Amino acid sequence: MPADGKTTRQRRNRPLVVVHTGVMKGKSTAAFGLALRGWNQGWDIGVFQFVKSAKWKVGEEAAFRALGELHANTGQGGPVEWHKMGEGWSWSRKKGTEEDHADAAREGWREIARRIAEQQHDLYVLDEFTYPLHWGWISVDEVVATLADRPGHQHVVITGRNAPAALIDAADLVVEMTKVKHPMDAGQKGQRGIEW
Repeated sequence: MPADGKTTRQRRNRPLVVVHTGVMKGKSTAAFGLALRGWNQGWDIGVFQFVKSAKWKVGEEAAFRALGELHANTGQGGPVEWHKMGEGWSWSRKKGTEEDHADAAREGWREIARRIAEQQHDLYVLDEFTYPLHWGWISVDEVVATLADRPGHQHVVITGRNAPAALIDAADLVVEMTKVKHPMDAGQKGQRGIEW
């Protein structure tokens, strides 16, 4: 047992910063699985997608929106908010300049920081958030400081490739998804229910 003077209950209920990074698929899926557990505990869930296109319809969004409606109608689980903060995949053609997209990402981060300060959610899923950090659009130091100083009992899960070292150092739990084998290596295209 650590000599930190805390009880087992205090150690068990400590808010966490979780990072899912690496080159393999499954980072967001794992984060949404964690969010499902939190929803079942009655947590207020806030999902913020940074890079996936607002036009791209993902199965997790439909499911979480339905769970949010279920909570609103029956009180079961917890409330859910889903926000798309970016303009789409970095390698696809999209309107605006890179600076426009950087500004949108910074604005999204400011909204999340405001919500953290106000303790608005119990669990924040910052999906694909490592990209604007990696590209220098958002200050890694500012994010790490905000997460370190967050009040109350708020968990934060961040997904995406190339997680900055300072974020990894500050996190409580870090998972790196590595590829052993993938059907796309053999030329198979993505399919419904697996990729989206």
